[in-house]
Amino acid sequence: MKVFCSQILGLLLFVAVLPCKALINYTFIVKETPYTRLCSTKNILTVNGQFPGPTLYVTKGETVIVDVYNKGSYNITIHWHGVKMPRYPWSDGPEYVTQCPIQPGGKFSQKIIFSSEEGTLWWHAHSDWSRATVHGAIIIYPKKGTSYPFPKPHAEVPILLGEWWKKDIMEVLTEFVQNGGDPQISDAFTINGQPGDLYPCSKPETFKLLVDYGKMYLLRIINVDMQDILFFSIAKHQITVVGTDASYTKPLARDYIAISPGQTIDVLLEANQSPDHYYMAARAYSSAKGVEYDNTTTTAVVQYNGNYTPSPPSLPFLPDYNDTNASVNFTGSLRSLANKDHPVDVPTNITTPLIFTVSMNTFPCPLNRTCKGPNGTMLAASVNNISFVNPKIDVLEAYYYQINGVFGTRFPSFPPYVFNFTAEYLSLLLELPNRWTEVKVLDYDSVVELVFQGTNLVAGTDHPIHLHGYSFYVVGWGFGNFNKDKDPLGYNLVDPPLQNTIAVPKNGWTTIRFKAHNPGVWLMHCHIERHLTWGMDMVFIVKNGPSPEVQLLPPPPDMPPC
Repeated sequence: MKVFCSQILGLLLFVAVLPCKALINYTFIVKETPYTRLCSTKNILTVNGQFPGPTLYVTKGETVIVDVYNKGSYNITIHWHGVKMPRYPWSDGPEYVTQCPIQPGGKFSQKIIFSSEEGTLWWHAHSDWSRATVHGAIIIYPKKGTSYPFPKPHAEVPILLGEWWKKDIMEVLTEFVQNGGDPQISDAFTINGQPGDLYPCSKPETFKLLVDYGKMYLLRIINVDMQDILFFSIAKHQITVVGTDASYTKPLARDYIAISPGQTIDVLLEANQSPDHYYMAARAYSSAKGVEYDNTTTTAVVQYNGNYTPSPPSLPFLPDYNDTNASVNFTGSLRSLANKDHPVDVPTNITTPLIFTVSMNTFPCPLNRTCKGPNGTMLAASVNNISFVNPKIDVLEAYYYQINGVFGTRFPSFPPYVFNFTAEYLSLLLELPNRWTEVKVLDYDSVVELVFQGTNLVAGTDHPIHLHGYSFYVVGWGFGNFNKDKDPLGYNLVDPPLQNTIAVPKNGWTTIRFKAHNPGVWLMHCHIERHLTWGMDMVFIVKNGPSPEVQLLPPPPDMPPC
């Protein structure tokens, strides 16, 4: 890591000496590296040879430069998940939305602008399925002179919950895209890259968290998993949630948490049990009927320091794989801190009401092919019945340089078809979406209320939705069809959680609010990777504000070419 300073700016005949502000610089070298898990070795794509990848350490409000060198054999992009990147989507990362990918042998210096975030976020590849192994934590410390709104922990430990396939991940992607069915399930879940004691050839490398009796530990838990919401718990220990998605929450003591792909949850662990070995564990919550899932359990060990003979560790309580109530009751209990030092600003004067259905869909099988989707179809997914198609030139470049023909601006504000979205039986005719590249244009400073409505098309399931460039307040949720007259009466406008990723419950709805004050091009998508691959994503374009300080910044000189 190095520090550099840019001091002189020439502007016509005027030369201004700018104040020196140090920028933190990281180097990411994306390359293939051999790793052994589950008794076999394969090459995986890594950053700097590390799996999980390196952790970024920053202070609130800093700007970081990450020089990304692609030494691998696939195109790559890197996304800084949950970083709002004010007025600067150029480094946000999703391929063909804000940039064309970095080609093998290429380089891109990404400027990461931190603003109001404080807590835990993460970074990951945002191209194909590379994020299965290309990911790492981001830790954002409070500004100097401020502190955590909870007792200072003895130590802080990132806990990354992921997945491992014995097969090459690009083969997994290619196979299910070609056959139209579900992807092969993973062979293991992992904690900090290790499957844990319950898998073959894994016990010697199981991650161990060493603790001292009587001390407090801050666990920065990140679900980097590709496919599933996960339940997580620690045997004989209660944990206290204090933050999610780089925003503090009211302390919430629980025996377990439910954490969506893309989400981060900060918890305090008090080492208050008899010195021994205790399992922390995670396993899938999978709500879709008839859909295969990885039913294994990953473990790590909380190991107390001291002289004692350890007992064989036991597994903690984890809800059943299909316990929808356990998932939504946890998520629905999160509340913003909402105090003097960490106030909330929930938008109330809504100017832009939106309702988006999030659905599974099918396409007919192409001629002369055999497809593995329902009734011989190809699986798909959509938002408001549009299955998003990536363009050949990224949307941001086309928008900035006014290149016609790359995208349309007719993304619907409301579902184009209104029906009983969560009925048990639905017409097969409703399963066919449109394949378009449409965006939703928002005026600067418009106040958005967006209702995500889940549907029971093909298979009702949960959808963890992530919005780039913004955090949003989660003001309400429920099961069934959203009722515009009754359901808003129950909204929480006092202390709703501020998040960047929220799970829309199976056959239910979730309402978020945000103010469109970050001009640019911003992707929104389901963070279950197969749903994104099938088209459950869309793009917001937020227009410039009236003055230069609220307008999109120009691109850097080294944007990857298309």
